[in-house]
Amino acid sequence: MKVGSIPLGKRALQVWHFSRPHIIGCERTLTLSQNLDRNLGLEIVRVTEAAALSAGRWMGKGAKEDADQAAVDAMRFALSTVDMDGVVVIGEGEKDEAPMLYIGESIGNGLPPQVDIAVDPIDGTRPLAKGMPNALAVVALADRGSMYYPPNIVYMDKIAVGAAGKGRIHLDAEPAENLAALAKARDCDVGDLTVCVLERPRNETLIAKVRAAGARLKLILDGDVAGALTAAMEDYTGVDMLMGIGGAPEAVLAACALKCLGGEIQCRLWPRNEEEKQAAIDAGLDPNEFDRVLTTDDLVRSENVFFAATGITNGELLRGVQYSGRGARTHSLSMRSRSGTMRWIEAVHHWERLTDSDATTYGPRIWRDRTRAGKS
Repeated sequence: MKVGSIPLGKRALQVWHFSRPHIIGCERTLTLSQNLDRNLGLEIVRVTEAAALSAGRWMGKGAKEDADQAAVDAMRFALSTVDMDGVVVIGEGEKDEAPMLYIGESIGNGLPPQVDIAVDPIDGTRPLAKGMPNALAVVALADRGSMYYPPNIVYMDKIAVGAAGKGRIHLDAEPAENLAALAKARDCDVGDLTVCVLERPRNETLIAKVRAAGARLKLILDGDVAGALTAAMEDYTGVDMLMGIGGAPEAVLAACALKCLGGEIQCRLWPRNEEEKQAAIDAGLDPNEFDRVLTTDDLVRSENVFFAATGITNGELLRGVQYSGRGARTHSLSMRSRSGTMRWIEAVHHWERLTDSDATTYGPRIWRDRTRAGKS
């Protein structure tokens, strides 16, 4: 049976019965912004929960690859159930590098709306492997064609602040200037501010300048997205600014989050060598892009952005997964840029009910099978 051009199988019939009149005549493609009756941010929380529940089994076990694979498997399966026609723009790598969640992969069940998808199944694989704080599972959605993707570029130089610092900082300014501007905006001293920086040799000069300016420092092993989130939520986390060279994909995810929070991120592409720069140019990147300061709106142009994150390990922003014999508890954040709404979601998951209910089609083994974490 068909309505318009969409075959009505069991899933589509469920959609029809729950008042989705836009299915009729679906040759007209709906964008995310034209389909505002649905809050996909709530649906993708189920996706980040799935990744966190699977990856959390690997906490402290020193197996980054196994943890990442568990998160990717769960996230990919959960995304396939969401009512959307999605394309992965920020994912696990190029098609020949990643079997799932690769850049350009179509995902979702094919129903409207058309969206760009950015994923990081584990933001902070090293902290997770070491049992350290602030590992997250993250997904963002925006209108099709709105997310920035620089081919073959691994890193960007970044600065990010919350709403208080928006419009007052610039990537090309000295750290002391940016800190003074933010301190003035927040009516405090520079010494009251805390800057989050990824602890890498490439950031050593920046770290020295921040210290010389008098601000406090929070050095992180990994987790650019978590770092930007904590910087944008000054009143929640005690971090005021993110600075330094970190992952390029994470910059786009951070931009999606900051768009929801009213903050600001600025970036510049940072190729590691001439070979990487030339590879990006050969892949179609304009050579002028390397000199351009990219803004939040450059990284994600849509004004209707959805962002979800679930804690894998405990952190300043989100609590990690807590397991019990009968289930688990997760702590998530869901945000939407158009409304500015933030939802803190604490969920209790029951293995037995997931297995015995219709959720068997949702892959309960992803949640319950402890052999995924090395148990037999």
